[in-house]
Amino acid sequence: MPPDLLTNASRGANLIKHQSLKRAKQRRGASQVPEARFDDVLDRHAEGHSEVFVHVGLSDVKGAFATNPYEFLRSKLNARFESVLAPGFTDYFATSGVYHKQYSRPKHGTFSQLFLDDADYRTDDAMKSILVEGEYRFDDCVHHDSYHPEGCFAKLVEEDTLVLDVGTPWLTCSHLHYFESRFDVPYLTERTFEGVMYTDETDCERIEQTCSIQPSPFYSWNKPKLTRRLDRDGALDRYDLNGLKVLFFTLGDLQSSLAPRLRADPYYLVTL
Repeated sequence: MPPDLLTNASRGANLIKHQSLKRAKQRRGASQVPEARFDDVLDRHAEGHSEVFVHVGLSDVKGAFATNPYEFLRSKLNARFESVLAPGFTDYFATSGVYHKQYSRPKHGTFSQLFLDDADYRTDDAMKSILVEGEYRFDDCVHHDSYHPEGCFAKLVEEDTLVLDVGTPWLTCSHLHYFESRFDVPYLTERTFEGVMYTDETDCERIEQTCSIQPSPFYSWNKPKLTRRLDRDGALDRYDLNGLKVLFFTLGDLQSSLAPRLRADPYYLVTL
């Protein structure tokens, strides 16, 4: 077998193994949780943090608290943090060429799609925008290059921003592609896309957006391995509240854990 086909076959086998691991450890779904238990966990980790970047699985939040999961969680976060941030990613700009800051729907997750209506601010990044409810801003950052060293993602790492995953089956982090880009992993390709950005109903401007993309289908993040590593490094706090998974970590701790490993092995995040 030619070397390139052998390499692809090996990568494909790794991808299948990753997916098999995910199926083998499917979440069982959340049962009802006393609200006070969740409050205690949030209070413990909110101390000392003004902002939180969230990834949410609303179905498990609903199962745990038997209420409107979006409004429930949003009220809990707003009571503890000055600003709440969430991904507003619109990767489809690469093909549509249109980014509307008010109406372009986030690609991933119902929480982000609902949060778009409540956000006070959205970054100008046409593919990897960040939604903010509160006073936090990225005005001095580079927006046209998603993973620029002076960009929005870089700022959050520099400030050691707190990340909360709630109701997600695995550790979820919008910054993983950022770290891959900064450490120049060989399976990402940097590309620049052209289009228009609308800031309101009628005003628009032509823009270019640079972003690292993963053109090969043969790579998948090994989330179980990453979770174990962060656990061993003392960079992760995780809870299982009757099936509702809650994880906390900071982006500075994530960088400290990943940096030496990505330097030593650029395929670290996508290998078993």
